[in-house]
Amino acid sequence: MAARTHKALVIVAPRQPYEIHQYPTITPQADEVLVKVLFTSSTPLDLHQADGGLLIEPPFRPGSSCAGFVVEVGPEVKHLQPGDKVFGFGRQDAKEKPHQEFVTGPAWTFGKIPEGFSMEEAVTLPTNFVTVFNTMWADLDLPTPWPKPEGYTPPRAHDNILIWGASSSVGQYAIQVLKFYGYRNLIATASPANHQRIRELGASEVYDYRSPTIVDDLLEPRRKDGASPAFPLIIDCIGSVPGSLRHISKVAQSGSTVAAMLPVILKHATREEAPEYGMDVGTSIEWAEGVTPRGVRTHFFWRNEFFVEKLQSVIMPEMLARGIVKPNKYRLVEGRDLLERATKALDLLRDGVSAEKLVWRVSEE
Repeated sequence: MAARTHKALVIVAPRQPYEIHQYPTITPQADEVLVKVLFTSSTPLDLHQADGGLLIEPPFRPGSSCAGFVVEVGPEVKHLQPGDKVFGFGRQDAKEKPHQEFVTGPAWTFGKIPEGFSMEEAVTLPTNFVTVFNTMWADLDLPTPWPKPEGYTPPRAHDNILIWGASSSVGQYAIQVLKFYGYRNLIATASPANHQRIRELGASEVYDYRSPTIVDDLLEPRRKDGASPAFPLIIDCIGSVPGSLRHISKVAQSGSTVAAMLPVILKHATREEAPEYGMDVGTSIEWAEGVTPRGVRTHFFWRNEFFVEKLQSVIMPEMLARGIVKPNKYRLVEGRDLLERATKALDLLRDGVSAEKLVWRVSEE
């Protein structure tokens, strides 16, 4: 019998066009499942890898989130079976990366898509949902109990938490999850067109990050109420020196913890120019004494045993089903085949995307 193979999107070199290669379809072992990927969504990491060659060795199979059907399960899998509609976040192994027709990965990286949600909606969650929980745990030292105890009030419930870039996918889920856990002072930045949406998700205040007085806009109300530091906790959903960190470094004060998405963007990619990156938030820009800058590394979420046990298989589907979090608005990227759809999505990332997720089909039904 001939070995099974499938099509996969591949980065062959930075700034070079994507290619389609054939790879073996891996039979699931132990606690693994084999999933046919119908939809995926684009993330900034796709751009960092394709244009900047960030932490990759070509030929490299990219991707983070997927939605599809379970095809086969390993003998130790309990909560999934063939035919289940699932969504999940692929970690680091090439066989788990969802910009290919089939993925094989641990069952705990997948949850069942709740009734009433399409795959296109569900695939907007996994990467950014996991990022938010990992940021809270690993970078901000905030607890994420599940189930949330009745009447739960978190430590630091009244601290001012600044979410910079709140209309991004990470920002939208950060607001929703923090609100669910009882954090009451969620201050956000976004473009004015997205302010109403961010308020609806749970932000108590929203500011225009493009304002020439944005630093004073944020700090002045906190000076009046005597808060010190003004923002004990800051989430930078952009991680860009020219776009966000140059402002955040002036807002952060002694006692502030800043969690910035990695990589640190030193120069943004365009269709004509390659990007430049750094991986150390602490040295990428000058910080006031007493500020604790941290770089968010989502792919290490598996170091939390509770997340392995519950995050994607239980918490993510239940939060979606109960309306605690809502799917991102999305744009469906069309094309005649996998290569064309992926290429179009990458070009859209280069042009800039705001307040919506790029979703595209990987394999046919």
